[in-house]
Amino acid sequence: MTNPAFDNEDDKPLDPAVENVRRKMIRFMGVNLGLLFVALMAVVGAIVYKSRTAVPPRPTTQELAVPADGGLLEGKIALPADARILSQSLSGDRVSLQVERADGSRAIYLYDLASGRMIGRFDISAE
Repeated sequence: MTNPAFDNEDDKPLDPAVENVRRKMIRFMGVNLGLLFVALMAVVGAIVYKSRTAVPPRPTTQELAVPADGGLLEGKIALPADARILSQSLSGDRVSLQVERADGSRAIYLYDLASGRMIGRFDISAE
């Protein structure tokens, strides 16, 4: 059974101050839900954009032909006269040589072993 005294409380209009607070809270909730929806759509849009944007393929390098008869690969790398190799690094078919020249300056030479030519020279200087 329901108590008639409590039914009357539900039907009574709210106090005007409480009604104003309720309206402000509803408006605040609507604005926040709208902002959350816009932020969510921005994230979904960014994900879709990133997934549809094609990444250009990296250029493939020419592979070194390994002699089938068990012979050695041979080649010549031209360095300046009186240059001294300080270090080297090999990555794929490219070799990087750090050299010290006769005058004491240093440089990095980048060679492509597949094509047999120098593809870069980077002078090292103090600033």
